[in-house]
Amino acid sequence: MSRSGAAVLGWALLAGALLPPPPVRPQPLPHGQRDVHQKEAQFNTTYIDWVDGNLLNIYAFNHSVRRSTTEGVRVSVNVLSNQKDQPVLFVVRQKEAVVSFQVPLILRGLYQRKYAYQEVSRTLCQPQTKSEMETQYFFVDVSTLSDNTSYQLRVTRVENFVLRVATMASTGPFSPQYFKYEFPEEVDSVIVKVTSPMAFPCSVISIQDILCPVYDLDNNVAFIGMYQTMTKKAAITVQKKDFPSHSFYVVVVVKTEDEACGGPLPYYPLSKNASPDEPVDQHNRQKILEVMVSPAITSEAYVRSVLFCLGIFLSFYILTLLIACWESCRGAVTGERGQPATPGLAQLSAPCWPGKPLTPLSFQQYLCVADLARKDKRVLRKKYQIYFWNIATIAVFYALPVIQLVITYQTVVNVTGNQDICYYNFLCAHPLGNLSAFNNILSNLGYVLLGLLFLLIILQREINYNRALLRNDTHALECGIPKHFGLFYAMGTALMMEGLLSACYHVCPNYTNFQFDTSFMYMIAGLCMLKLYQKRHPDINASAYSAYACLALVIFFSVVGVVFGKGNTAFWIVFSVIHIVATLLLSTQLYYMGRWKLDSGILRRILHVLYTDCVRQCSGPMYVDRMVLLVMGNIINWSLAAYGLIVRPNDFASYLLAIGICNLLLYFAFYIIMKVGVEPWAPTAPQWRKTPAESREHNRDCILLDFFDDHDIWHFLSSIAMFGSFLVLLTLDDDLDCVQRDKIYVF
Repeated sequence: MSRSGAAVLGWALLAGALLPPPPVRPQPLPHGQRDVHQKEAQFNTTYIDWVDGNLLNIYAFNHSVRRSTTEGVRVSVNVLSNQKDQPVLFVVRQKEAVVSFQVPLILRGLYQRKYAYQEVSRTLCQPQTKSEMETQYFFVDVSTLSDNTSYQLRVTRVENFVLRVATMASTGPFSPQYFKYEFPEEVDSVIVKVTSPMAFPCSVISIQDILCPVYDLDNNVAFIGMYQTMTKKAAITVQKKDFPSHSFYVVVVVKTEDEACGGPLPYYPLSKNASPDEPVDQHNRQKILEVMVSPAITSEAYVRSVLFCLGIFLSFYILTLLIACWESCRGAVTGERGQPATPGLAQLSAPCWPGKPLTPLSFQQYLCVADLARKDKRVLRKKYQIYFWNIATIAVFYALPVIQLVITYQTVVNVTGNQDICYYNFLCAHPLGNLSAFNNILSNLGYVLLGLLFLLIILQREINYNRALLRNDTHALECGIPKHFGLFYAMGTALMMEGLLSACYHVCPNYTNFQFDTSFMYMIAGLCMLKLYQKRHPDINASAYSAYACLALVIFFSVVGVVFGKGNTAFWIVFSVIHIVATLLLSTQLYYMGRWKLDSGILRRILHVLYTDCVRQCSGPMYVDRMVLLVMGNIINWSLAAYGLIVRPNDFASYLLAIGICNLLLYFAFYIIMKVGVEPWAPTAPQWRKTPAESREHNRDCILLDFFDDHDIWHFLSSIAMFGSFLVLLTLDDDLDCVQRDKIYVF
């Protein structure tokens, strides 16, 4: 061959390489049993055609694909003939991908119920191209085994396939939609928000990597990526590091049934001659949604929020240090002048006032603290120190399995992508590492830091008190309420553990985990009531083992109520009876000032009191004012018991916590009234009592530093309120530090 001939041949080969390949001709089917009709097809054209068992229709499409842009392509079909037993099969053959589906499309719901759809629309997965521009071919094959089935076929381009602004979409079980999002260079994480004015039909939002095929049907959308069910709101935070291509698909699918979103299971009456297994036609089950992607917060916002949180609670340490220094200086000045100082941490050497006795309302008879404070003080102090060591032991053995469990929950969420497992506020959930909502965990820091500060305050008071005892100070020996600090140490430890376990709960908040958030709240309420009682009963000898056994019984009821309490009448009857009986026993203990015993002779003593006070002579109660207060407390507790028995709330843990907090506040009010002659603790209602999709309707945006939501603000305020309540309990009787004990009444 000459040199010019070789050149011509080379140019011809090069030109052939640059030209698009000719359409692929399908191979003849075996034995010539089926005719093959191939047609050159165009976008935005509706083809009305027919097919039968002897015919295969092939529609050949081509379109230009650019490397810098992505174009969505959507195939819509409608089978006009109603032949459910022999559906029409549509196969879309693309470069590197094949999508196939039958019409009627059969999807299954609960109890294997079948739903049939005659109209189906699917978006084609877009293969990547390395060329600046490339012409790609795809073919739609239509076949069936039925006789003469007519259909419609239309292929269109998807507007706004690449998400840059808020995009409206209409979707159904038979017409799923998905869009592509590409991370800008400067953005590391984004939040995908999907909203709808319609609560139902129930839908699923999924985030998937740029891979083919895309899982966009109700029966396979959970196979890959992250997903969550939705009624009116959904939000998913997506990080660039999780997607190698720095892009992802947002898939929107409507479920065949609403049961997953808390809706009713639909009832479709069957026709007279229909089989129970025959698919149900749901007709026009569609939903309008808006999809929007916006940048999430930056790393600087994380640092700013952590410093803000630390600054709030460390300021309490600074304020406490300043007050301690001021009291110390003030005590030194008053000491130099030879004048007694007011009661305080540094004033334990002030003289004891004989003064006039306090008059807590009008008692016919009374006991004073001096009558009850004659036991060996060292024995009592050891008894109260046991409370601290016991709660420390409980904390360790309770917290370790809790931490292990919530880490497992978080791992399951991360591995499966099922974001319905945990009930976060997805509109304000900021991930850090493997944690999905770091802000909800960080906001619990206040409980830990303020609990530690309370322990330091107690330690200072105990050191000063012990020094006064070593000096045989009459003020410490004969005046004021006897000091026992073990219960205070237990309360401070419980506050710290409440912060730790609340943080564990917020790693994956859900119905079964809520008991971790409330367990030490029960402990705190019980310890506070015990401390209030012990203040005017310094001879109290209730062992720490008995007290914690009672608290363990409360937690046991909490667990049983969570597991079996929903709609279980027998459980609520038993619990209400126990609640009322416990209220009566506690009221009797308070009325008789601890002089009443629960033993084998209780029945005989009750009959004797009834006979002497009601039969032999009708006399009023010995302590009228105390009786009035206790009757009011019983009315409130009996009302709570009746409410539980009638309403039977699903959120048993919060109901039980409300009982504990109400009784603590009642006893605190009783103590104040008896003393002078007269806390935002209630938790916000958790939304996990509803389905995950319904709970997301209550999701709210961040309200502080673009990082903390209203529940985080609740954590801040709650920890400060509990710390303040502990200080009130600690200093409640400081005004009696200069009053002789035989002038302080017991109640």
